[in-house]
Amino acid sequence: MEITIVLGLLVLAIVLFATEWLGVDVITILVLLTLVLCGILTPDEAYKGFSSDFILILASIFIMVGALRKTGILENFISHTVNFDIRNSNLLMFIIMMVTAVFSAFMNNTTMTALMINPAIGLSRKAGIHPSRILMPIAFVSIMGGTCTLIGTSTNVAVNGYIKSHGIGSVGMFDFLGIGLLLVGIGILYMMTIGRWLLPDREKADPASDYNVREYLSEVAILEGSSLIGQKIMESELSKLGFRIVNIVRDGYMFEPNQFAEIHRDDILLVRGKVEDLLKVKDTNGVEIKGDLLDFNASKKDLHLGELMVTANSHAVNRTIKELGFVRRYGVTALAVYRKGTTFNTKIGTLPLQAGDLLLVQGNKENFGYIRSSENDFIVIEDFKPQLNLKKKGILTIAFFVAAVILGSLEVIPLSAAFLLGAAATVVFRCIDAREIYNEIDWRLLVLIGGMAAFGVAMTNTGADKFLADYIIYWFSNFGLYGILGGFILLTVLLTQPLSNAAAALIVLPVALNTAAQLHVNPMTFAIAVMLSASISMITPFEPACILVYGPGKYKFFDFVKVGGILTAILMVVLLWIVPVFYPF
Repeated sequence: MEITIVLGLLVLAIVLFATEWLGVDVITILVLLTLVLCGILTPDEAYKGFSSDFILILASIFIMVGALRKTGILENFISHTVNFDIRNSNLLMFIIMMVTAVFSAFMNNTTMTALMINPAIGLSRKAGIHPSRILMPIAFVSIMGGTCTLIGTSTNVAVNGYIKSHGIGSVGMFDFLGIGLLLVGIGILYMMTIGRWLLPDREKADPASDYNVREYLSEVAILEGSSLIGQKIMESELSKLGFRIVNIVRDGYMFEPNQFAEIHRDDILLVRGKVEDLLKVKDTNGVEIKGDLLDFNASKKDLHLGELMVTANSHAVNRTIKELGFVRRYGVTALAVYRKGTTFNTKIGTLPLQAGDLLLVQGNKENFGYIRSSENDFIVIEDFKPQLNLKKKGILTIAFFVAAVILGSLEVIPLSAAFLLGAAATVVFRCIDAREIYNEIDWRLLVLIGGMAAFGVAMTNTGADKFLADYIIYWFSNFGLYGILGGFILLTVLLTQPLSNAAAALIVLPVALNTAAQLHVNPMTFAIAVMLSASISMITPFEPACILVYGPGKYKFFDFVKVGGILTAILMVVLLWIVPVFYPF
């Protein structure tokens, strides 16, 4: 009966994770409460995962990376690192992928991809190639780079914490560096050869969707005294600026204007235009960009523009800007909306948002830091320029981060203590404000990892892991140990499509470890295979790093299936071969 409950909860959790009907943190907590109420887990077992050292490691990394991001030193460094004039597209792709791989071994792949987008697009244009030839390789390499070190991805830290807590063993900072380098090397080689041939070239696509020249839908309110009043639509100052007036809202009614229509006072014009043109309109007397309005009379030095991308697991998906209460919830105003390949003719406040949508927003610079970590709803693609006086704080933060890596790797002090010390030093030296650190931590991810670790305990307590292991051994035993290991690699890769990488790994891990125990083989072989399998799945663009490049690269869904699917299959075979070499059966 208990096995049925656990497996039923597992299936239910996977469905809820995939549909995003509730947040992953809420789903995780509800699953844990159910397990406690059913007597399958004690309260201590259910909540033990939240006090594990790997939670401290992840929280500390979030704080230090957040401090680096706020100072802007990483953006400046990467921009200077790749700021070269190379006309050879092959050499350009290789260098950009190498830079991405190195940095992504130590930081979140989404952050790394976001930092690389602007320099990569600029360099691709210098080389005379379309960004679609560069951006997908960046996203893929940033994902693969996480396989090189223990802190390269939260999945690695979570899996290590699980096997360590169960007395199976542990891995050091660079213990699987050889495997990671091989995966990254093969990935780069693939993108330079087969992948390069498969990559789309969207040079002839709609030029308005190019990064930084895309056209946003916005709302312009005509105030009393505006020079636009009485002007014909086609001859108006807005049209001369390059705007397309797609609809007019007048006295509560919306209609599509013809060439004879005139602009009246209190009209709301739905316009499509570029960012730089929207800024000109915003500063025009008698005209106001609407949305969820912010006080534009605030000091200009305190207001900053930024672009936000809606993530796949965002609470904003299928909700309108008006329903979200943008100013109240995020502290910024939504000025305009962009969706690749779509032309809107409705007010932006009533437009249901979708994953991958871009919002042009304005607000105080402090709020952009909050948005970066606020429930993972949005990814900040561009925002204010870093202040020069933060350069020293950025260098200090890098020093603390490197020191934590060295102290933890050499086991001078425990890894958790090393990173906690680094995070504490970052706060003490005011590289980040103590009040901001809680906004930098991805609490939903920590709840997910801590909760799924406890779910693994429930599977062990009830024998659900053994039950599933028996079936896997039965179905794959004819293929030998490599066949069984390959089955777990495939299962993990498939589960990363509806689930986060960490959740997929923590679900498969207990079953894999029980299978290893029944076969009397090295459990670390299965643990490492499952852990790394979660970071080689690039079949769909649902990974946040892939979503980031989806619009700027003008990609289509099948582009990722075609290019990423073949790469994923190759890496699965490599992983099946190489893991037993480093961790023999």
